[in-house]
Amino acid sequence: MVGMVLVGSSVSVSHALVDAPLFTAQAVRYAAATAILLFLARLAGTRPVWPRGQEWLWLAGLAVTGLLLFNVAVVRGVAHAEPAVIAVAVASVPVVLGVLGPLLERRPPSRQVLLAAPVVVAGAVLVEGTGRTDAAGVAWAALALGCEAAFTLLAVPVLGRHTPWGVSVHASWLGAVLFAVLGVKREGPMAAGELTAKQWAAVGYLALLVTAVAFVLWYSTVRTVGTGRAGLLTGIAPLAAAAVGTATGTGAPRSWVWLGIAVVIGGLIGGLRAPWAHGAAASVDAAPRTASSPTSTRSR
Repeated sequence: MVGMVLVGSSVSVSHALVDAPLFTAQAVRYAAATAILLFLARLAGTRPVWPRGQEWLWLAGLAVTGLLLFNVAVVRGVAHAEPAVIAVAVASVPVVLGVLGPLLERRPPSRQVLLAAPVVVAGAVLVEGTGRTDAAGVAWAALALGCEAAFTLLAVPVLGRHTPWGVSVHASWLGAVLFAVLGVKREGPMAAGELTAKQWAAVGYLALLVTAVAFVLWYSTVRTVGTGRAGLLTGIAPLAAAAVGTATGTGAPRSWVWLGIAVVIGGLIGGLRAPWAHGAAASVDAAPRTASSPTSTRSR
């Protein structure tokens, strides 16, 4: 929940980077996040291991989709659609994770999650509202949705061996390399010198809290409660965005926003609480914590 609040807060912070060289700023962000993650991992007594074999494909795919293409889809998408359109698409992630996530974890989707996911999405839609768009805007929104889901789904096969710390480190440095290559080609090798003090502050906030801290919190939650239930927490991000928008002076939420907040909270409560009928059902939904989970049987 804390991680999703940080992600939601990034909406306002990212406004400072509108005029900044996009690829270069993101390269600096993920490079700084990598250094922070390595330092924090050492304090936590863990050391990321080097990927091997097919793990490179999972981690590279995660970096390309969840970091590179997602950021491009959001930036290009708002040129064709109101930000609410992109946000509502991303808010549909619980439905995708509720179905595909458990299948990757080799267990059937939880009925509780499947019932709660549309409720969370409906609440997020109410919070963000609807907006104007065109065909290109819809396409960018769909790409953002797929990339946001891939950020979680592609991590499932490697979370066991690499732990949330390792996945976060490798995703960050791979993202930094991808953005750096694009930055040098599209913006020039000296583009970092164009960043203002305010933009450097925004990059620092995104690197520390929205990347380093939020990544570890998110992947820890995915490994603990499963992708289906963790996916419901993405509904918190629009709520945080609305709250930050209010705090920064964009206006108090209207009545439909409060209704959306209530709907999201109801969906989260219904989807995250322990199943009420049978104790066995709880163990199924929490499969990643058991020895039968494919992520927990790998060596650590």
